[in-house]
Amino acid sequence: MPLVEITMTEGRSAEQLRSLLAEVHDAVERALSVPQQSIRVLVREIPETHWQSGRVTIAEKKVAEA
Repeated sequence: MPLVEITMTEGRSAEQLRSLLAEVHDAVERALSVPQQSIRVLVREIPETHWQSGRVTIAEKKVAEA
């Protein structure tokens, strides 16, 4: 049973998330030739204040770039 986990920051619409889930699901099905029912796709949405790179959160970086 394939399990795909995607981690990204919050902020996408329900439609965007649904599209992402469908596209990833279809790609796994094509690539691995496994039954649809066995594929699991999980999206974790992390607040921008909880994601840091180079000692700066994504939220801080966005403020600095504005």
